[in-house]
Amino acid sequence: MFQRVGPAAYKDNLDNTLLLDNFYGNPHRKFKSIHVAGTNGKGSVAHMLAAVFQAAGFKTGLYTSPHLKDFRERIRVNGEMISEEDVSEWVENYRTNNELLKIDPSFFELTVALAFDYFAKQMVDVAVVETGLGGRLDSTNIISPELSIITNIGLDHIALLGDTLEKIAAEKAGIIKAGIPAVIGTTQSETKKVFDEVAALKLAPLFFADQEYKVTYAMADFEGNQMLAVEKEGKKLFSQVKLDLKGMYQQKNLPAVLKSVELLRQMGWEISDESLLKGLANTKKMTGLMGRWQVLGYNPLVVCDTAHNAEGMLEVVAQMQQTPHEKLHVVLGVVKDKDPGALLRLLPSEALYYFTKADIPRAMDEKELAKTALGFGLKGAAYPSVGKAYDAARNHAGKNDMVFVGGSTFVVAEII
Repeated sequence: MFQRVGPAAYKDNLDNTLLLDNFYGNPHRKFKSIHVAGTNGKGSVAHMLAAVFQAAGFKTGLYTSPHLKDFRERIRVNGEMISEEDVSEWVENYRTNNELLKIDPSFFELTVALAFDYFAKQMVDVAVVETGLGGRLDSTNIISPELSIITNIGLDHIALLGDTLEKIAAEKAGIIKAGIPAVIGTTQSETKKVFDEVAALKLAPLFFADQEYKVTYAMADFEGNQMLAVEKEGKKLFSQVKLDLKGMYQQKNLPAVLKSVELLRQMGWEISDESLLKGLANTKKMTGLMGRWQVLGYNPLVVCDTAHNAEGMLEVVAQMQQTPHEKLHVVLGVVKDKDPGALLRLLPSEALYYFTKADIPRAMDEKELAKTALGFGLKGAAYPSVGKAYDAARNHAGKNDMVFVGGSTFVVAEII
């Protein structure tokens, strides 16, 4: 399992995926799909789109990764997780018949096969499918979607995807299919040429969503939900779009969703403004999304976020600094197969740190993390478990302070 073990679990081809798909009768051909890739924001965009489809009355599959608390979070229909019985039955069936396949699939390859088979059996109208890692060689990349979406490109998983934005963009651009429209969420000078070239080669209409849609922060309602103003090509489109996802970085994800809905309407999908706004206002409620600037408590304010690369952490730190508080307490853990300095150099030095490690083989030792962090001017103590670090932070925090939990998806998973 890549999330637990790291790069050693990564398969760099689609051979097993194609064999599995064929074995189950090519289920990916039995439903329409939307494909979502990107370094940051792809999970949020996938969930927002799924919520919009649901609000419009479509039976909607949603495949995402990783999960936080329950494996079944990865596979949903109309927001409901696949049942334990369905997972067990499918796995037993695979175990009984896998001798016929003569393959040794990865965790992710099996999970994709299960998801596609489940969506086909459930006869979904559409499935929103998030890539696991990259795009070109990702197990999800056997679908021929209605639309391909790439949110943005950042320096993440460089050992597998490449050490420049251009190389990573080329991998993510692998989800762009011949003649199928592609939406890019964020225009970046380093990657625009890559997307232009791939789209031209495949005769795929290409759209840069942030060039057409401008989203600005308007206000927050009494529950802390964002109310955003949206312009399209300089003209006011919506004066108030409510998002129940509280991360301010969602303002950068929203244009990709809006452009995608615009294109889907042109294809004949009946999605009214009312359905669009309802889906965006109830994304968390309708899809079960967790871990995106999620408020876990008050007095002190406790927030967690799964941001785990430099681009994501930059956004999170900006929101920390804009959130009223007296002292900041940060419960932090990272994985050892990435450079911790990329995150540590972004974090505020005035905070008090509680260095820890998640209960997975990939986790960096908390004492090593504390020592490395000291080189960046970050001070605190090391704790052997996330629970102990979190308890210490809560005990030290005053009622007007803020406790932030993050650095790794797995740290967040343990605290939710």
